[in-house]
Amino acid sequence: MILVRVTDPSARVYGVEGLRVADASIMPAVPCANTNFPTIMVGEKVAGTILAEG
Repeated sequence: MILVRVTDPSARVYGVEGLRVADASIMPAVPCANTNFPTIMVGEKVAGTILAEG
């Protein structure tokens, strides 16, 4: 399996200025349970990062 990272740790997409991804596709491993709560947490974390950067 080949893993290709398309976002940095702040969810910025490499090579595309001003675009971030905040969904389940950026999880390094998919949880074996419902993905709803972890996906909401990803969105909250990215939103907090955006607000902190100003």
